[in-house]
Amino acid sequence: MAAPKLIFSSAEEIKAFRQKHGMNQSQFWGRVGVTQSGGSRYESERNIPRPVQLLLHIAYAPDARSHRLVDDLRKWKTEPKPGA
Repeated sequence: MAAPKLIFSSAEEIKAFRQKHGMNQSQFWGRVGVTQSGGSRYESERNIPRPVQLLLHIAYAPDARSHRLVDDLRKWKTEPKPGA
């Protein structure tokens, strides 16, 4: 399965999205279990771990796209591993 294209490709996009929707860092990042200080670091170009990227996608992408990602993740979990 190919990795899904995520809705945010940079820290600038995340910050712009958050500001456009009138959220402070605590509100935005708290929704995915990240502290305000952690979110601030991510918005300052720190690498965002893949699980956090996926949670952002699920939390903030349009519903149809979020559901598609969750479906893809569930399929990936149940697909047989090569050589198994």
